Amino acid sequence: MGIVRVLAAGVCLLSSLLFSIEAAAVNASAPLTYGIVLFRMFDVLDVFGPTEVLQFVSSSFKTDIVYIAETLDPVTTRPTLAAMNPLNSSAYPSLTPTHTFTTAPELDVLILAGGPGWRNPALNATLDYIRTTAPKAKQVITICTGSALAARAGIMAGRKATTNKSSWPNAVTAGPNTTWVPSARWVEDYSSEPPVWSSSGVTAGIDLMLHWVEQTYNKENATNIAKFMEHVRIRDPTYDPFARNETVVA
Repeated sequence: MGIVRVLAAGVCLLSSLLFSIEAAAVNASAPLTYGIVLFRMFDVLDVFGPTEVLQFVSSSFKTDIVYIAETLDPVTTRPTLAAMNPLNSSAYPSLTPTHTFTTAPELDVLILAGGPGWRNPALNATLDYIRTTAPKAKQVITICTGSALAARAGIMAGRKATTNKSSWPNAVTAGPNTTWVPSARWVEDYSSEPPVWSSSGVTAGIDLMLHWVEQTYNKENATNIAKFMEHVRIRDPTYDPFARNETVVA
């Protein structure tokens, strides 16, 4: 009986979630294809946080996620330098891309994850892909130091953005012509096309994605997805528990 009750409760909760999403008016202009760029030493949650949110969206709205890298070889989060993994731990997962930069489909939303690997000086192909793809997307979303990666690709000039506060000193140097906001959970920039949304540290990316769902689909969708994830949302983009003390850097 206990198992039956657990299963019934799970089905009930999931049905409630899906019903609330299906009850929302279908937005004919809603995005179809989301592309997440992978590089060695990407941050796990920067990739799977948005993926988790979009999986729920896909239950009621056609949603495709493609994982894009220079090759189809598995991309690892393992550090390239032994000094960054002194105990030779094996706690670093890999993710196999679905497409390369040359085979990737046209994207509605380009998602740029962060992670220590954004600093890699050998990311020329990755930067070229971002540089050429971003202008053709309807929206660019950066998670954590993904905004620094975007800045390296040259797509953040003249924009407002935020980034991971622990990585702030290095990250902001990547965009000398970017207005960096040191106190923000996330920042929305509509100064030019396409809009670019940037989030602060790792979990801020989940709050940004839930806000994205609320704006793109329906407020109830975002509320119920957060509830199903048991995630306590920060809804105010100006509320930043990890804010830096600097004034805005321009």
